[in-house]
Amino acid sequence: MNFTTPPYLSQNISVQRVMVQVLIALLPGIATYVWLAGSAILLQLALATITALLAEFFMLKLLKKPVELFLTDGSAVVTAWLIALAFPPLAPWWLIIVGVAFAMVIAKHLYGGLGQNPFNPAMIAFAICIVSFPAQMSQWPPVDLHSSLSDQLAVVFGFMPRMDTLSGATPLDALKTALKLGEGRTTVAAVLADAATFGHMAGRGWEWVSVGYLLGGLWLWHRKIISWHVSAGFIVGIALFASALWLWNPTQFASPLFHLFSGGSMLGAFFIVTDPVSGCTTFKGKLIFGLSAGVLAYLIRVFGGYPDGVAFAVLLLNLCVPLIDMYTQPPIFGMKDK
Repeated sequence: MNFTTPPYLSQNISVQRVMVQVLIALLPGIATYVWLAGSAILLQLALATITALLAEFFMLKLLKKPVELFLTDGSAVVTAWLIALAFPPLAPWWLIIVGVAFAMVIAKHLYGGLGQNPFNPAMIAFAICIVSFPAQMSQWPPVDLHSSLSDQLAVVFGFMPRMDTLSGATPLDALKTALKLGEGRTTVAAVLADAATFGHMAGRGWEWVSVGYLLGGLWLWHRKIISWHVSAGFIVGIALFASALWLWNPTQFASPLFHLFSGGSMLGAFFIVTDPVSGCTTFKGKLIFGLSAGVLAYLIRVFGGYPDGVAFAVLLLNLCVPLIDMYTQPPIFGMKDK
């Protein structure tokens, strides 16, 4: 019998390799975003990336950690891109900088840096900014705006006043507001009949951005960068609750397809709840985390005061991760009980 010495499995994997593949997976959604809403999102991505790298450099120097090692691992760029994609593309330039700097300095490095943050840094940035600057975080351009890049840049940098034609509510927010103002007299079907805003499924054009994120997420599944448990749990959580309320009262609750392909559902399912640091570690725990986050995100976006609930759902579930992991740990090898 031949014996070999451990380790028996060797994978060519590193933080940098994983982060690069996550960035590649975001490209289909970004490309669709640019096609529909213009090139302003590319500026936001650049601002977010530069801010994240500068903040990372400053904190690494301050904490006397190896700068080159951590600055080139790609984690800061992933956080920056997720923040830029979660923020409105025509948000003021300073809003992106504030959000990214807070995420890198407070949510990441003050907790110990890479691998030690208990909360998702991108969602911390979103939550802080939507609570502090709700007006700026709620203005999204219509997809058929076709404004020039110079006009978009003028709005972002404050050279041009923010016009009503350049900003509007998201489909989720528009639906919720219309139903609330209707006080039970307005139906979902009547609101969604506005094809200029809602298109055919989940917001004119924006559903295709979600499809881009879905394709990138499935590629990450295929590459085994993320496991299916937490993403599937998140999607099922939204779909189950949305289906139950839609079947119970379709005049006041939108279909599960609308909720899955609007807002941050697909971005959240494949790029937010899958964060290996702030999420659960066991397979059963990932399912519980994803399912609970999906249900909570749906409840917040439908009954809460914010246009979407992904960020707050993820942050609340981050608090529960130690408890979930404790009760879902498998038995120790050789023992019957945990």
